[in-house]
Amino acid sequence: MSVVIALDFETADRCPDSACALGMTRIVDGRIEEDWYSLIRPPRSKVYFTDIHGLTWDMLKDGRRFSQLWPEISAFMAGVDLFVAHNASFDRRVLLACCDAAAVTVPAAPFVCTVKGSRRGLNLPHNRLSDVCCHLGIDLNHHHAASDAKAAAQIYLHLRGIGLTDDEMLLK
Repeated sequence: MSVVIALDFETADRCPDSACALGMTRIVDGRIEEDWYSLIRPPRSKVYFTDIHGLTWDMLKDGRRFSQLWPEISAFMAGVDLFVAHNASFDRRVLLACCDAAAVTVPAAPFVCTVKGSRRGLNLPHNRLSDVCCHLGIDLNHHHAASDAKAAAQIYLHLRGIGLTDDEMLLK
């Protein structure tokens, strides 16, 4: 049984440990099974990207920190063989920084990038998440971590369906 976790982080500031939301979609044997989403209290009170994701300190300040959410996050990731993200270098960097700050072990699964896959398989003028979703007819509430993660999962499944391999999308 193959387990793929598509994930998307939103961050509060330019530091990679500043996750303020995480969405994940679990794919088992090529089928979307379930979703997970949570706001995250970032390590610092200044939220710089409200204009992008709509999240404010008032919305986040009473939430759980990444370290407090880790038992739920790691349970959802159980058995992961592969991570998927649109612009995976960003999400991988945030996951690694948050795990490091929380002193927890990151699952060893590799990352594949649906931006890389879209560039190889779709021949679009732009490969932003919103552009790819529009092209494929995927519903998207852009910059909501749960919606972005589910969209990345659907894009991944589409790219695999048209013949792209994980190796062709692998983040090195």
